[in-house]
Amino acid sequence: MDNYKLIEHIGNGAHGHVLKGLNVKTNEEVALKRIHLKKKGNDIPISVLREIKILLTIESEYVMELFDYISHDCSVVLIFEFMPTGLWEVLHDLDDPPSIPHIKSYMIMLLKGVTYLHENGIMHRDLKPANLLISNNGILKIADLGLSRTLWSPEENGRTYTHQVATRWYRAPELLYGSRHYDQSVDLWAVGCIFAEMINKTALFPGENDIEQLAMVLHNLGTPTNQSWPSLKDLPDYNKITFPPSKGKLFEELVPDADSTCINLIKSFIRYDGSKRLPARKAISHAYFYQQPLPCLEQQMPRPDQNHRTKIKQQLRRNSKFDLNLDELFCLLNE
Repeated sequence: MDNYKLIEHIGNGAHGHVLKGLNVKTNEEVALKRIHLKKKGNDIPISVLREIKILLTIESEYVMELFDYISHDCSVVLIFEFMPTGLWEVLHDLDDPPSIPHIKSYMIMLLKGVTYLHENGIMHRDLKPANLLISNNGILKIADLGLSRTLWSPEENGRTYTHQVATRWYRAPELLYGSRHYDQSVDLWAVGCIFAEMINKTALFPGENDIEQLAMVLHNLGTPTNQSWPSLKDLPDYNKITFPPSKGKLFEELVPDADSTCINLIKSFIRYDGSKRLPARKAISHAYFYQQPLPCLEQQMPRPDQNHRTKIKQQLRRNSKFDLNLDELFCLLNE
């Protein structure tokens, strides 16, 4: 840690906290993600080793780059480029909300990052606005690969994954039903939820617990059928709980400010059957991105102030009826 000077605390996460720092040799600002170990001398958790291994293989403008990693006291510290803000903060900026051209550009950058991960056999498994950071030059980058992992090879096809992944509001319905056999399509569901949130400025399915989350999805999309979700009855938790039948709502009600082309793109991700969700690479060519208003050029994207994250926290405090601890709020969003 001698090469880094700590400047300030940025926020807390599920497994540690993030600090802003300075590389004293290069004078470059960095973010230090400190992951706590149970006690000094403990082995580094497999999830952390997996995250480091994946990060070391990544070369994409739209995925966060790992600069370095250090074992320090009772923690492992990952060193990244410092990002002054993120999509969550941008969507909650009441003074300067993103325009449709900006939303289209952020969406394209997200799709390019997801395309890179998926075509390299990586599932992120925790895509959400809080994990999409924005650089000094306005580029959106996928961050926090702590739950990511590579796909099993065809020879290992029978092996399973944990279903305890993804933040609840962005968790694909097959995960809510306990699926242990899934693929990158769980990320595509999350992309659809994020896209709808960019338009609505609020989460599409904000359930307060896992049961309410599943109930909310089924109520809004309608009770799935054999045609819309052929594999539903094979999922582990299918028979554990039942919900009242629902005809569902029109997407025009769920995303009232979206035009028909925008809704078409959202619906291409928000599908029960994961095999029918639109791959990220194909989504980049969707008609939505070629109609007026066109996406903003990357070099013309808004460049966030260095204190943007702090500004949004202060703004939320002013507009809240409650004395919220925003670090606790961000931890809840990371559940």
